[in-house]
Amino acid sequence: MTAGAGHVGAPSAPSAASPWGGRRGRALLAVGLNLLALLFSATAFGTTHWCEGTQRVPKPTCGPLARTNCLDYGYREEEEAAAARLHGNGSANASAPHGPSDSVVHYSWETGDDRFLFRYFHAGIWYSCEENINDPGEKCRSFIDLAPASEKGVLWLSVVSEVLYIVLLVVGFSLMCLELLHSNNVIDGLKLNAFAAVFTVLSGLLGMVAHMMYTQVFQVTVSLGPEDWRPHSWDYGWSFCLAWGSFTCCMAASVTTLNSYTKTVIEFRHKRKVFEQGLPEEPPFVTHHQPLKYFHGSLQGLQSPGGLIRPRGAKDRQFVA
Repeated sequence: MTAGAGHVGAPSAPSAASPWGGRRGRALLAVGLNLLALLFSATAFGTTHWCEGTQRVPKPTCGPLARTNCLDYGYREEEEAAAARLHGNGSANASAPHGPSDSVVHYSWETGDDRFLFRYFHAGIWYSCEENINDPGEKCRSFIDLAPASEKGVLWLSVVSEVLYIVLLVVGFSLMCLELLHSNNVIDGLKLNAFAAVFTVLSGLLGMVAHMMYTQVFQVTVSLGPEDWRPHSWDYGWSFCLAWGSFTCCMAASVTTLNSYTKTVIEFRHKRKVFEQGLPEEPPFVTHHQPLKYFHGSLQGLQSPGGLIRPRGAKDRQFVA
């Protein structure tokens, strides 16, 4: 009987060969995926490389501040003539009027795309930055100001969804870490596991909606945005890839967490079923056989010759007596 008692009590105490090691491994995998999703989403939210490409802008007219990448309408010729007059030795030239003449017509022989410059730009949720043509560095403008008035509400919904996405990822990550700390208490671990799975799934859905709304707003801004901003060609950048990579890691973490919860519950039900089936065969708490003999004798006395149990009436009580 001592062996039977040890056999029945074994499922409640995890051993080295029990499946709790696999459960802890799944929990660590879910925490790692959730952390990656959090880092990717925070990086994408704060950067301006969701979309990038080139903008076609007209070349400026050459002048004192623009000598390259500009349209020359005779400025260089007038500059050379002014320099020649300055260094000339004739008094007549010195007394002659200087400067460009309005009666002279100048032509530029640049046609087609040669009259335009293609500058690099990249845009994110908050800002759109463009390359400076004549100066080093970039010039940034608020993307919210660039968006059409009809799309500003959708853009703000996208921003709010992104913030909630990151907040729910933080909550899910905290619950998963608490589950690791309560790995010895299976019941508390299961509760934390369930809440972490719910928060992670909700965050993934919010992230997907936020990414799709921003993509829609950007495409409308490309068509209806300011003339000096509309891209000539564009494509998605590395911030956009990070955002969808974050969504992928988030959903993988939620699936892993749900799998761990479901598998643990199924293992508990299976062990309880085995325990209940094995209890009548090896009762651990009965030390005397006399109550069992009385129980089996009573059942045999109540059975009829045909093998059926008759109802216990007054006659049956007399028969038993």
